[in-house]
Amino acid sequence: MKRLTTIFLLCVALSAMAQVTDWHSHAIPDSYRELVTRHGALLDEGFPLPQWSAEAHLQLMNEAGIVSSMLTLPAPHPYWGDIEETKREVRKLNEEMAALCRTNSRFAFAATLPLPDVDAAIAEARYAMDTLGAVGVKLATNVYGQYLGDSVLDPLMQFLSDRHAVVILHPHKPTPVNAGVMQQTPLAMQEYLSETTRAVCNMISRNVLARYPNMRVIVPHAGAYLPIAIPRMRSLYPVMKQNGLVGEIDFEANIASLWFDLAGSPSDETVQALLTLTTRDHLFYGSDYPYVAPQVIKNNIERMKSYLTAEGDLTGAAGLTSNSPQDGLIIRIAEIEVYKKYLNEYLAAAHEVGATSVKEEEGVICIFPMQVKDKPTTIRIIEIYRDEAAYQAHLQTSHFLAYKQGTLHMVKSLRLVPVDALAPEAMPLIFEKLK
Repeated sequence: MKRLTTIFLLCVALSAMAQVTDWHSHAIPDSYRELVTRHGALLDEGFPLPQWSAEAHLQLMNEAGIVSSMLTLPAPHPYWGDIEETKREVRKLNEEMAALCRTNSRFAFAATLPLPDVDAAIAEARYAMDTLGAVGVKLATNVYGQYLGDSVLDPLMQFLSDRHAVVILHPHKPTPVNAGVMQQTPLAMQEYLSETTRAVCNMISRNVLARYPNMRVIVPHAGAYLPIAIPRMRSLYPVMKQNGLVGEIDFEANIASLWFDLAGSPSDETVQALLTLTTRDHLFYGSDYPYVAPQVIKNNIERMKSYLTAEGDLTGAAGLTSNSPQDGLIIRIAEIEVYKKYLNEYLAAAHEVGATSVKEEEGVICIFPMQVKDKPTTIRIIEIYRDEAAYQAHLQTSHFLAYKQGTLHMVKSLRLVPVDALAPEAMPLIFEKLK
């Protein structure tokens, strides 16, 4: 696995110069646009495909302070009844995305799969992750009526769970669909939220996420209506089960597999509602570029930073956290839980990035990984940077990016704990004594 996974759990850093990792953005290569045009499907989702180029995307990232972007293919899904065509076109698109990511390490991608053919989807997922370096896979909420949660998809779910895969969900036009309703209220304004909620609730009602627990499923648009829908499901579950309408549902296990991006300009109230369902370390930033204009994206990032800074109850999150400089120093402790099967591989990667960073970067004072003796899969890393500029420079180095791009599938959880030095003047003496 050459570029298997990318993990940047600092989605929105709250310091003035903080940078952002974008978990919800789209690539729209010319080859995809030509394919959709050939099938007369440019307006299938009720909205034209926006213009996109890697150069424009990188310019937006530079202007908005976005350090890395996860790319997925948008809707519509490239299937129009000919599965052989879908397999060919999906392979071409995934290889094109992989080539783009090899050219620029600030991009990563989640592979498109040739559904509704489940066997072909498993084969493509394996090829994309093992050969092309895909971080994971993107799944549409439905592929022309084949909805997530359908039992026919269970072999794919098993494969993705076995691989500890990142699974990025995205709403697509519901099938079948009332065209008149969609004309009155465009998909993106409301139905996409219903579609996301429908698909995730389908998965929960069949206990899919509990039965295949090792997937890391990222739900778009701040969880859509799930903060309302899941409590309703819980309340009705006993009577539904008693009447044989549903089987066993482990709500806690299902929800534990869900992560959420904040694409779609969520309000403060929306984020608070989402936190009644999940925890702060399960929140990621998402821009929805190029469907959202660059200036709107930049404004949203600043608004979110302002809100999160003001709301002290959110700033302790691993996914939405701050670096707390004191007298210029950036000091924090990374608390990491690693899957046992990847422990040796992770330890080697952590050792390498720590040693290289301290040796080659003037502004990196300390990156010191440690292993808890009685819990060997628990790792603690002390990080000390000379100042904010040194920290930001570190995030751009090739050795840091290689480390982050290689360890998501190894990491079960990550919590970043900002700390303040009580006696910063003692720092030089500490390192002097280590000579």
